[in-house]
Amino acid sequence: MIASLPAAFLIILPLLLILARLLKFLPENNNDAITRLTEDLDRILPQTQCRQCGYDGCEPYARAVAKGTVALNLCVPGGSATERGIARILGREPATSTNKEAHDADPQIAVIDAARCIGCVKCIRACPVDAILGAAKQVHAVLPGLCTGCGLCLPPCPVDCISLAASPRINRHFGWTKPGRLRSPRPSA
Repeated sequence: MIASLPAAFLIILPLLLILARLLKFLPENNNDAITRLTEDLDRILPQTQCRQCGYDGCEPYARAVAKGTVALNLCVPGGSATERGIARILGREPATSTNKEAHDADPQIAVIDAARCIGCVKCIRACPVDAILGAAKQVHAVLPGLCTGCGLCLPPCPVDCISLAASPRINRHFGWTKPGRLRSPRPSA
């Protein structure tokens, strides 16, 4: 019996190698393709986890887009640029935006009325991007540079001291015109 083991091994090994070679040419698992596509899509999403798309975060939305079960234009914070990026990755044209009013709306941020804030910290727990500073029984403040305007802090506030307001516009295309060569001052005589 021991003498037959090497013979069996010599017969099975080439068969396994042939099988491995054949499996290499089979189409890849669909789940692997969806996982890679999800990762690619998730990289271009803004990662605000705002849930304005109807999903619990950017990764679940990316997975739904990868599976083809949802529209490309639901990411409000990402806007039209993200929609175009998603369409490029999928090799499709951007959708005719059903969410156009959200994409074209002026950016908003949360604003806390300090006179009415009771320091309950419910808004801090609700903010997906940690844009609200404060401590229990202290007035809270919003960091405008981090706030995505998702509005998730509004419902938990028991005193309705939070509102959304137009975000201050930042001109990202501003540039100084180059001044002419500075003249050295004339020596006084």
